[in-house]
Amino acid sequence: MRAFFRRATALAAFVALLWAVQVVNWIVGYGFNPAFGLIPRHLSGLDGVIAMPLLHGSFAHLVSNTPPLLVMGGLLVATATRALLAVNAVVIGLGGGLVWLFGSFAIHIGASGLVFGWFGFLVARGFLDRSPITLGAALLVGVLYGSMLWGVLPGQPGVSWEAHLFGAIAGAAAAFLVRTHVHAPRLGGVDED
Repeated sequence: MRAFFRRATALAAFVALLWAVQVVNWIVGYGFNPAFGLIPRHLSGLDGVIAMPLLHGSFAHLVSNTPPLLVMGGLLVATATRALLAVNAVVIGLGGGLVWLFGSFAIHIGASGLVFGWFGFLVARGFLDRSPITLGAALLVGVLYGSMLWGVLPGQPGVSWEAHLFGAIAGAAAAFLVRTHVHAPRLGGVDED
């Protein structure tokens, strides 16, 4: 149970960090976005592969990303073990790397690539593992957020559909590359992570 609470605390701390970065970014007139956002095929924008999920263009942008981060992050916290670091590394590294290689020339920012990556991972893992827990998580994510797949299509001004598409692809790839152990938290039991 302790490991479950550690993972839940880490998720809450990550979301709090996003909000703290947003407040500071707003105070400095969103100066972090051009400085640390992902700029495709520019060496100066390569650090954006890691920084992109931390930056947002407005409070509304972060507000739209927060609920799916909490819901899908909560499902990951509740059903997966320490492999979450590896899953996130694949989603952020591969997804961001693909945006850097193939994205349109713009400053790409926002945690939605991570959201789409978690979506892709949860759905793909459900079909790969076929356990009741992972299938249930995949079904829940599909019902709650299946319509967000429209976000991988080009044509929405100001939306990084590339981050959405490559995030989802990276999440599905993480389901194949990273072996996770299905974990259902037990009340009062020993948690071995």
